Amino acid sequence: MPPDPDNAASQAITVDSLVKKFGSREVLHGVSFGIEKGSVFGVIGPNGAGKTTVMRCLLDIIRPNAGTLTVLGQNPRTAGPALRRRIGYLPGELFLEGRITGRRLLSHYADISGPVRPGRVDALAERLGLDLDRHTRKLSKGNKQKLGLVQAFMHDPELLVLDEPTSGLDPLVQQEFLTMVREAQANGQTVFLSSHVLSEVQQAADQVAILRDGRIITVATVDSLREGAVRHVRFTAAGISAADAGALLAGVPGIGHLEVLPAGDGVGLSATLGGAIQPLLRVLATLQLTDLVLEEPDLEESVLELYGTIRGNGNGGTNRGGRRSRKGHGA
Repeated sequence: MPPDPDNAASQAITVDSLVKKFGSREVLHGVSFGIEKGSVFGVIGPNGAGKTTVMRCLLDIIRPNAGTLTVLGQNPRTAGPALRRRIGYLPGELFLEGRITGRRLLSHYADISGPVRPGRVDALAERLGLDLDRHTRKLSKGNKQKLGLVQAFMHDPELLVLDEPTSGLDPLVQQEFLTMVREAQANGQTVFLSSHVLSEVQQAADQVAILRDGRIITVATVDSLREGAVRHVRFTAAGISAADAGALLAGVPGIGHLEVLPAGDGVGLSATLGGAIQPLLRVLATLQLTDLVLEEPDLEESVLELYGTIRGNGNGGTNRGGRRSRKGHGA
């Protein structure tokens, strides 16, 4: 989805027809999207989808072969260090100098990134449970990730670009990170994050881009993804045969995977529902229900279904329930 030129002034990032090749291998195939200022934008995709490549192009770490992009109203290729100081960046692969404490390393980064409010670094470290006086070579992967988060957030940048930001973090720290993202947005900052974990993006993002094999499959709000997401329904009913109940449900738009369940004196059925819930409710209202379970939409299943649509039949494994197996992360 190309960015809207009429809204260019309100966008923190615009990417239009971005192409990137490594040698003869093309890894980004005309990627386009726009990110509104003050929003949280998430990009999700499996290993090798191109998430990290897009972020590195935005930061002028690597340069695209074709297409245009702007970051905070400027071309990152020509804007230089002045633009980069307005950005907080957490790379997916974080390499730290080992013979220095976290505190000294952050002081060095502060000299590069610009002013950091007094007490800001210590406050962030306390929230994340990070000991700043340990040498970085002694830090675990999770603590190195915390150090990376502190350096990205500490100077309150206009734009945060976070590649797999919760990698290696325990669940409590992940929740603290999500709180930090919400606070940054409330402060008017823009957040662009990538992840292979849909639940993380779902909790944080206003909009989500789904990236597969260097192409944007769709850009949608989390709410719109939820509206079209797959639900699971199970019910038991009296006074009707399994065949008749199945025939009724089969007429509901979006119903699939019908299965008869043991149900004592009645009939039990389970199914999936992709689409509006009202037609299903109208059918269920005609039955003598004795039990009903309607699960929350499964966004992950819907996104994996989108991956499968692009990949076609025969690629990638599936597990029970028709869900595609998820391998790895990154890229």
